[in-house]
Amino acid sequence: MRASTTPLFHQLRSSAVAVACMACAGMSAWAATPAAQLPVTAQQRSTAQQVAALGIPEADLVANAPESYVVKRGDTLWDISRIYLQQPWRWPALWGMNLQSIANPHLIYPGQTLYLERRNGIARLVTSRSGEDEVIRISPRVRSESLSGTALPAVNQRLIEAFLVEPEVLAAGESEKAPRLVGAAQERALLSPGDRVYGRSADQSLETGQERQYYRVFRNAVPMVDPETNAVLGYEAQYLGKVQVMAGERKETTLDAKGHAHTDPVPASLDITSVKEEIRIGDKLLPMPRATVTSYVPHAPDEHLQGSVMSIYGSNSVAYASRNNVIAINRGQADGVELGHVFRLMTRGARIKDKTDSDQTVIKLPNEANGLAMVFRTFDKVSYALILEAKEGVKVGDSLISPDYRP
Repeated sequence: MRASTTPLFHQLRSSAVAVACMACAGMSAWAATPAAQLPVTAQQRSTAQQVAALGIPEADLVANAPESYVVKRGDTLWDISRIYLQQPWRWPALWGMNLQSIANPHLIYPGQTLYLERRNGIARLVTSRSGEDEVIRISPRVRSESLSGTALPAVNQRLIEAFLVEPEVLAAGESEKAPRLVGAAQERALLSPGDRVYGRSADQSLETGQERQYYRVFRNAVPMVDPETNAVLGYEAQYLGKVQVMAGERKETTLDAKGHAHTDPVPASLDITSVKEEIRIGDKLLPMPRATVTSYVPHAPDEHLQGSVMSIYGSNSVAYASRNNVIAINRGQADGVELGHVFRLMTRGARIKDKTDSDQTVIKLPNEANGLAMVFRTFDKVSYALILEAKEGVKVGDSLISPDYRP
C-alpha cells in the first residue's frame, strides 16, 4: 500500500488511522480515529529536535547497523534502538534522526521500512528514501482495526503488566491494619477461583457499598533491607491472588432461645477470582491500584543515580536473575527515580587475596558492566525494574548506575 508524498507520521501527529482490509476483494479503506495520547517528555522532544537538525555522528551507530530495516510485529522501540545505536536508551535520538518523518515515536508500525542515511559522517533514520513515497505493507484483514492499536510500544508491555498489581511495598504496621480473611464457606485445604471466603476489617473498609470491588490477597510482609546500609526501606507483601466483594460487612441482630437479642458483626462475602499461590485464612487484603494506562519510555536519568539490587521478585530460592526478570532496587521516588529510568547493571567485583603478593593482600576486583534494567514501578524508597539485557546472572548486592555515567 502506497502513501502520499507527505510523510505518513506527519499526517498522524494528532490522529491514528483505521484500516479495513477486505481479503476477498483485495480492497482497503482508511478512516481517521483519535490517537492514543502517549507521553513524550519535553527533554525527549528537545533532544529529537536537536538531532533532527544535526543528525548523529556515525560513530554512535553500532558497527553493523543495517542500511534498511522492515519493522516486524512484536518489535519494540527498544529493539530498534538496539539495532542501530550503541546506547539504546538514547532512542529519542533515533526518533529525532528525521523529526518530520517520525513526528511521534509511538506511531511506528509493523510493515514499515526504515532507511539509514549517511552523509559526511552524520547519520539519520528516515521512513522513505529521497524522492520516494513511503510504503507500508499491511496484511489483509476481514475486520476493521485501528492502526494506532498496532503501533510499536517502547518495551514489551506484556512482560510488565502482570507486575503492575503484584509488588506492593508497605510501611511498618500497614499490614496489621489491612482487612483479613476470617473464614470460608467450605472447609478446604486449597482455595480455588470461585470459592466463597469471608473478610473483616478494622476500619469497616469492607462495609456495604464496596460490592463488586476487587482486592488483592497478600501474605508475609517481608522487610526489604538496603544492602548498602542494612536499613529497612519497607515491607514487601507476597501476592497470592484476587477476590471480589459480593456483600459488605454489617451488623446483624438475632434472638436466642430465651428471647435475648444479640448483635454480631457479619463479615463481608468475597469470591476468589484468581489464584497465583495458595490462599489461606488470615491472609490480608489490599485494594486494587487505580487502573492507569502507562507508556514506558526508556530514558537515562537527568542526573547521576546509583543504587543496588535488593531482591529478585517472586523467588526465595533463585540466586540469579536474568533477562525479563524483575528486581527490586534500593532507590525510589524520594531519590528522584522515575518510571522508564534505565540503569546499567554492574556485577560487583569480588574481594580476593592477591596470591602474587607475599603479604597475600586482600583486593577488590572492579565492578563490571553486565546489562540494563528499566524501572516500571516506584515507591517512596524502593522501585521495581525489568531486566532488559544481562550477560550474566544478576544477584542481590549488584550495583546499578546511570547508563551514561563514567567514573
